[in-house]
Amino acid sequence: MAETSKKQEEKAKEPLLSQEPSKQPSLPTPTKPSSPARALAFWAYFTISVSLLTFLLASLPSLRPPDHRSWFLSLPDDLRHHYYKGKLIKVHINPSRSPIQVFAVEHGPRDGEPVVLVHGLGCSSFSFRHVLRLLGSSGLHAVAIDLPGSGFSDKLDLREHGRWEGILGRIWDVYDEIKEKGLFWGFDQLVETGQVPYEEIVTRDSRRYGAESSGYGSAEMGRVVGQVIDSMALTPAHLVLHDSALGTGANWVSMNPGLVQSVTLIDPAAESVAFPSWMLGPPVLGELLLASRFAFSRLLRLCCSRSMDGLVAEAYRLLLKGRDGRKSVVAAGKALNYSFDLGEWAGTEVVKDMAFQVLWSNSWSDRWIDEGKRAASAIPRAKFASHSGGRWPQEDAAEEISEMIVQFVSSLPKSVKQKKEEPLPEHIQMMFDEASEGHHHHHHHGHGQEHATGYFDMYGLGQGWGV
Repeated sequence: MAETSKKQEEKAKEPLLSQEPSKQPSLPTPTKPSSPARALAFWAYFTISVSLLTFLLASLPSLRPPDHRSWFLSLPDDLRHHYYKGKLIKVHINPSRSPIQVFAVEHGPRDGEPVVLVHGLGCSSFSFRHVLRLLGSSGLHAVAIDLPGSGFSDKLDLREHGRWEGILGRIWDVYDEIKEKGLFWGFDQLVETGQVPYEEIVTRDSRRYGAESSGYGSAEMGRVVGQVIDSMALTPAHLVLHDSALGTGANWVSMNPGLVQSVTLIDPAAESVAFPSWMLGPPVLGELLLASRFAFSRLLRLCCSRSMDGLVAEAYRLLLKGRDGRKSVVAAGKALNYSFDLGEWAGTEVVKDMAFQVLWSNSWSDRWIDEGKRAASAIPRAKFASHSGGRWPQEDAAEEISEMIVQFVSSLPKSVKQKKEEPLPEHIQMMFDEASEGHHHHHHHGHGQEHATGYFDMYGLGQGWGV
């Protein structure tokens, strides 16, 4: 009986064992979804994300960037007065691109020693408004400029260099395209090409706005400073570099040592700049930070100046909020040379005999005081002085800073201004004479109006706007 049962079991198993592998049933092989299917899923994801983002921006009107005219009219009186006192100068960053306009404001006698003030990351010539007045009152010819992307100067190409990376950047790029072309543009693109529109955006912008064209590097910014100095006949100049302007000024000084009389460094920083531009990078977070007067004011007091007045902080917030200011400061922060070596530069052959002064905060933090000691040891021949202000001492220690600059410049030999005298053709001279007559006519209507007209027209204000 046992043998019979054993044979029956083997017979029952035999069909399964004898079955060829090719005849065994097999599971279907998974296949990759087609390109249109993947694109449709990806686009659906973006549509949902962008819809949520659009709802957020629509529900918070303060997050929507104002138009240029509304933005200019929203500026506080002291900021508009600051612009009204200055002028716009055309400069060329790249010979293959159109010139841009750089804002400059001056104070003091034209025959005084020229002092050129260059601001750091996040601020503008407005931060030197008190220093300008004090230097000018002391007989110096003080000039402060807005670097491109800051203050009232033109902004540069930002699409590639200033874009936030990762999934947030992709959502923001698609959102910008939808605002410009409409919601159904994305679906039309998907149907026609089978591709996600973001791929087309990146390809197009990579060709059109290469990183090399952003113009925020120290070499490009240095050329801007040099062209302003040349245009305003300020050579040889006493250069004052604040915070992150160290790299910008150092680059230009190395190329043009004969055009510089002295260099004053105000809390210079290469690795640890005062203003945290990276916080404005994330699209939603950056917009929310600039939308809140309280949050932005607290940020400046925490990082730049503990005693900054709320109205002054509001002026900086509005400058960054309008005309792509946020994207500009983020791009400028990314382009900084954080590996710049102060001691190595100061010891180079071209600047080793130049007069240096270093002004440093003695009240910001113990860590920053230690940084000051290292800066002093990096340039042992420099005159080193401390001030009681913060990282933006031109805001909270303007009198101290101004007095130190005046004493330093006065201790140096008088500079001999370099002038290029070339005869003008007769018809060109007549044009200048006519323009000069028009200038005096406008002067009776208000100082500086000839400089402001073009800017006011840009915002639809024209001649009817008075400050």
